[in-house]
Amino acid sequence: MDVLAPVYGLAGAGDSARHLESLGIDGVFTFEGPHDVFVPLTLAAAATDLAVMTNVAIAFPRNPIHLAHASRDLQVLSDGKFTLGLGTQIRAHIERRFGEEFNRPVARMREQVRAIRAIFHTWQTGEPLNFEGEFRTHKLMSPMFSPGPSPWGPPPIAVGALGPQMCAMAASVADSLAVMPVTSRRFFEEQTLPAVQEGLARRSPDLGSFEIIPELIVCTGRTEEEMDRADTGCRSLLGFYSSTPAYRPVLELEGFGGIQSTAQQFTRDGRWDELSGLIPDEMLKQISVRGTPSEVAAQISDRYGDQANRVCVYMPYETPDDLWADLITAIKAG
Repeated sequence: MDVLAPVYGLAGAGDSARHLESLGIDGVFTFEGPHDVFVPLTLAAAATDLAVMTNVAIAFPRNPIHLAHASRDLQVLSDGKFTLGLGTQIRAHIERRFGEEFNRPVARMREQVRAIRAIFHTWQTGEPLNFEGEFRTHKLMSPMFSPGPSPWGPPPIAVGALGPQMCAMAASVADSLAVMPVTSRRFFEEQTLPAVQEGLARRSPDLGSFEIIPELIVCTGRTEEEMDRADTGCRSLLGFYSSTPAYRPVLELEGFGGIQSTAQQFTRDGRWDELSGLIPDEMLKQISVRGTPSEVAAQISDRYGDQANRVCVYMPYETPDDLWADLITAIKAG
């Protein structure tokens, strides 16, 4: 199983990617935070032979033409090892931060994927661009603005999803499903997989195979001190994620639904430093994968082993190089 790790921002992105490559990482990803998701991957791809992935680029504020150009360039720069990961974000951020519409997100994401595919097809084949959707129309691609065919073909498109409708849509039109990090084995088995199967039943054979890419909050250490540090970092991240209403179905299924409302109120009150205190031991165990590197590897294999060929790991705490190496070795061996 391949392992992908995050790179953060511009400062040292190339050096960070080189360092992760030396530890045995197979790829790096970025997320939509305080920095752009594409530029750090440009530095990483230029500095290494790693796979690169946006995990995720927020789709609705971006035009498919812009996404296609950035993806095409990263596909070439990485020698065909780029994955365009797309996500919706939540209504408040789309409407109040980006100033865009959020209505009918599943339909919008489906159309975004189809539009990007149409643009890639025109560049690869030279056929006229003729995409007419409900939300966007693309019917002009002059030779001056076409990069032409890529020797590696178009990059695969992954959709980050949690709800059943978005998961089913991803399975029907995208190349991959990026499973959100706030999930559990039970939620994956009872909610995500049935939705994926529903989407695959509607999938065109022309789209080829479909991949599931789990994203995991990994809480690992070899000593009590390392585990305490990992627990602290993972509680903080889970506390932040728990404030998002979109994750409430997972928390409710595992018996922690009330935490979501409290966490959301904490964020409204500006009590960010108190979020980690809301996360009990059992929730940390159910949502993250936790233990020694070998125990974490066994949990990943147990939860996703027959469904995934690569995983994206989040380790929001100081991680020594030898711990990284031990974890990567264990996951690959598992």
